[in-house]
Amino acid sequence: MVFQIGPLRIRKLEEKDNVVLARWLSDPAVLEYYEGRDNPFNLEKVNEIFYSADDDEVRCMVEFDGVMIGYIQFYLIDDETKKVYGYADDNIYGTDQFIGEVDYWNKGIGTLLVTLMVNYLTDHKNADRVVLDPQIRNKRAIRCYEKCGFKKVKILSKRELHEGEYQDCWLMEYKNDLVLGH
Repeated sequence: MVFQIGPLRIRKLEEKDNVVLARWLSDPAVLEYYEGRDNPFNLEKVNEIFYSADDDEVRCMVEFDGVMIGYIQFYLIDDETKKVYGYADDNIYGTDQFIGEVDYWNKGIGTLLVTLMVNYLTDHKNADRVVLDPQIRNKRAIRCYEKCGFKKVKILSKRELHEGEYQDCWLMEYKNDLVLGH
């Protein structure tokens, strides 16, 4: 387990979670904002993307009151990405997440999830900053991130291929003012 606070539990991804991920990532409502409706996942694709990757992402499942409701991953931003984002040597983490159970949307759980992950990364991983790059059209996610203390930094032009078109994304950051002294 990564952490649990109240009804929200974040635990590392397990092999048995692949069926749930495949269900979420074949739901058009989820895919509208995550990966694209033209890019549904089957079990084979979930296994390839989430279980055989050679990267440093920490992949986790999100549970609320004992029910699996979503996915979150976090990772240290590499030097190449830091250059694209315009950062120097800070200890910067990125995170990506989605609530896969649509019945749990618009209940404040995403805000709670992101807030707790930011606290985890700043308190336990000594993150100077935490960054996200939502598509600029994903207004609900952007509002959530702003509620969690993230600020828009700049537009990343044509950052993400989504449903056949490259989409602009916002680079959003949370600054750990205690570490950065601002």
